[in-house]
Amino acid sequence: VAVIFLLTILVIFVTMVYGPIAAFLVELFPTNIRYTSMSFPYHIGNGWFGGFLPLIAASMVIYTGNIYAGLYYPVAVAFMSLIIGGLYLKETKDNKMDR
Repeated sequence: VAVIFLLTILVIFVTMVYGPIAAFLVELFPTNIRYTSMSFPYHIGNGWFGGFLPLIAASMVIYTGNIYAGLYYPVAVAFMSLIIGGLYLKETKDNKMDR
């Protein structure tokens, strides 16, 4: 019962993240290029950064001998995303999106 409860909590946390991401990405691009503009970087980012995460994290742990060294990579990627997103993403609230 405890495992099911914990998994339910984790699913709720994931839905709290992915719901706003979908709404944000839809508003980020004009309608004529929206699918490609959303899909390509999203899948490249998940494939490269997420796909290599276990390999890079395990390599860092083995190289340094520190069991927490594998956390540096995801933290660094999240921090870079925050900085780059804060600098380059513009508000699209009043923009016309049907170009």
